Amino acid sequence: MKSVKTTVWDPAEYLETEEQAIAYLDDIFKSGDPSLIIAAIGDVARARGMSRISGDTKRGRESLYKSLSQSGNPSFETIMKVLSSLGFGLRLAPAP
Repeated sequence: MKSVKTTVWDPAEYLETEEQAIAYLDDIFKSGDPSLIIAAIGDVARARGMSRISGDTKRGRESLYKSLSQSGNPSFETIMKVLSSLGFGLRLAPAP
């Protein structure tokens, strides 16, 4: 029997354009799962360069990695600063 080698899929490796990042975040936001949303914001931040995001937000790089993981619990202020650094904002719309 042949063995199959698997690797962990990292979304950050595939988020090359702003349109891809927006579509990715939009889909994750629709899930309504806070831990997935935080992790997805972290994926986009890693794709754009966590060092730059760290400098923009005045937060430590390692702290951001931890906060923006699926088990992280960042403050709303941190989320807003990271989104702003990524060039994104939040907009409200009626729930479906």
